[in-house]
Amino acid sequence: MILLTINNKVMEFTYFIGTDVSKNELDFAVMHGNMLLFHREIANTPEAISSFIKELVRLPDFDLSRAIFCMEHTGIYNNHLLVYLHKKRANIWLESALQIKNSSGKLRGKNDKVDAIRIADYAYTKRDKIRLWVPKREVIGQLANLTAARTRLIEAKKLLKTPLQEYDSFSTNKMIKQSVSVCSHALKAIDADLDRAEKAIDELIAKDPELKRLFGLISSVKGIGKVTATQILITTNEFKDINNAKQYACYAGVAPFIEESGIFKGKGRVSHMANKKVKTLLHMSAIVAIQYNHDLKRYYDRKVNEQKKNKMSVINAVRNKLILRIFACVNHNSPYENIYQKSFA
Repeated sequence: MILLTINNKVMEFTYFIGTDVSKNELDFAVMHGNMLLFHREIANTPEAISSFIKELVRLPDFDLSRAIFCMEHTGIYNNHLLVYLHKKRANIWLESALQIKNSSGKLRGKNDKVDAIRIADYAYTKRDKIRLWVPKREVIGQLANLTAARTRLIEAKKLLKTPLQEYDSFSTNKMIKQSVSVCSHALKAIDADLDRAEKAIDELIAKDPELKRLFGLISSVKGIGKVTATQILITTNEFKDINNAKQYACYAGVAPFIEESGIFKGKGRVSHMANKKVKTLLHMSAIVAIQYNHDLKRYYDRKVNEQKKNKMSVINAVRNKLILRIFACVNHNSPYENIYQKSFA
């Protein structure tokens, strides 16, 4: 029995269960303390999961409340297992695949059974780092789903329009008209679907008081548009999973890290381990902010033109400033004020 303090609550664990998740199968490695008991492969279906949990319950001194299920985040493929375990009030630890991989050292060989064992071993050796998974509100799942659909529609539109634009420069008028005619109905349909997706996102945010409040605070920062604000809501889980500006800057890949060794001191560089979509959106927001936010424009001009700093480094600093302003607004529950004067008693 291992006692741990999680969220100021003392919990005891006897079983550490690593799960490798794929579309069709689930591989479980069951450990009692640091001893591997067995491996089991089942179908990724609710019925198979139910049968496996019944098998676990028959183990000596097994108690679901004293077991931790650790798995990598694999998107929708986790859903059957997460729904079943949450319904049974089991302890779930959803961890980044990269985090587990980096903690395992140099790996030799890879298959589903080995991966499940490595995840179980990770859960045991890193047990003092356990973070219990809490499901997101359904409205956040709906928002994420609509946003993903919107992104796919934009990509489909780009896939059709890009060749048409290239034809303008390198083809005859007859071929251009022919290509436009063939794609016109599809492009109109995509535009109509995009409008529906945009309206559905707007309605979802408007109907939920908490989303509406947070969206208003985020978008009050000049430079932050609707798409960026929505993505921040989703990726922070309404600022429940990430409630710290520095932590989000790290997540978005805009926090610079300095490498030092002995007398060597390198320049601060951002990490490639980041949510690239969020990073791109913040980059576009920074460009807009530099153009239309007077204090950020002055900051950019001073750094680039007077101090001769690297442009990308300055833009990255602006991205950090935007993140700091967003989290300050949310933490103080107050929209951003461009001109702020301190009041004195």
